[in-house]
Amino acid sequence: MIKDVYNVIGVMSGTSLDGIDLALISFKKETNWSFEIITAETVSYPEYWFNKLKNLTSLERSELANIDEEYTIYLATIINQFIKQNSITVIDAVCSHGHTALHQPSLGFTLQIGNLPKLSSRINQLVVCDFRVQDVDLGGQGAPLVPIGDGLLFKDYDWCLNLGGFANISSEIKNESVAFDICPVNIVLNMYVETLGIQYDAGGELARHGKLNTTLFNDLNALSFYKETPPKSLGLEWVEQQIIPLINSFKLDAKDILHTYVMHAAFQIAKVVNQTNESSILVTGGGAFNTFLMEEITKLTSNKIVIPSSEIIEFKEALIFGFLGVLKLREEINCLKSVTGASKDHSSGKVYSPNYSDTL
Repeated sequence: MIKDVYNVIGVMSGTSLDGIDLALISFKKETNWSFEIITAETVSYPEYWFNKLKNLTSLERSELANIDEEYTIYLATIINQFIKQNSITVIDAVCSHGHTALHQPSLGFTLQIGNLPKLSSRINQLVVCDFRVQDVDLGGQGAPLVPIGDGLLFKDYDWCLNLGGFANISSEIKNESVAFDICPVNIVLNMYVETLGIQYDAGGELARHGKLNTTLFNDLNALSFYKETPPKSLGLEWVEQQIIPLINSFKLDAKDILHTYVMHAAFQIAKVVNQTNESSILVTGGGAFNTFLMEEITKLTSNKIVIPSSEIIEFKEALIFGFLGVLKLREEINCLKSVTGASKDHSSGKVYSPNYSDTL
């Protein structure tokens, strides 16, 4: 049934492995869409799941199927805890991205674990999930999916930049949505921070005190992906094949790697946003808390950097996937061919009821 107000839970697990983001959001449709984040939290991964998820690309399909089952059950437990702890009684749907295990759109394949129908029965809620598969089946990249949300919920900004495991961006240019992955960010930084015995570089202070290796900086910027035109997207596989071997070949101190990589990411991000002048750039995702990275981006652009409330920074992706779920329930377009390269705009995602006998 089409309504004007929806209360949903958006659920997101990103490639940076900082945890599962959950947000209870109320969406209201008047002339335009509006939203309110009622409550939200990030549940950090225990060591067991952190280690298992970071090694998914090395597993066989049969092993991934087993992990998919286990992760779906784990995700249901986390969602149930969130519902109980916050005494949530009115839920139109739980809208979940799952966790990306493999992303190979050039081979016609993408897999997000945690999207099995049993998720719905275990939380006893309507579930909207698995948003990427249909787009890949239609010849698209299966990413990025946030542009429709950026365009309808954050239309006051010229660019929406998310700094998570990967930097991705969306904008409206010549009345057409444009969006794509720019470069890896936290997925690389966190790998090298881990070698120092910590999970992330708070404020980018370790990177700040490293030294720039000009040769590595230039070699990173010369990677062929940066010469490609959108639509384009990145996955962990590309990082493991292209970025990590290149960095490791230099045998640098971890701080110098962090410094050089931050400079590389800032360079690539600025190159994109500098396509326009006098523009506003909304920055979200964990990278917005990396003060050193933000300073370097700011140095390279004359456009206005806007950092919103910490709630929007941390939970914008959970918010957007909640919104994608609402659009799916309304059978409205939530995936744009102009940004993914699919053969058509479409309403993507799978819908499961608690008995999951009626899959829409």
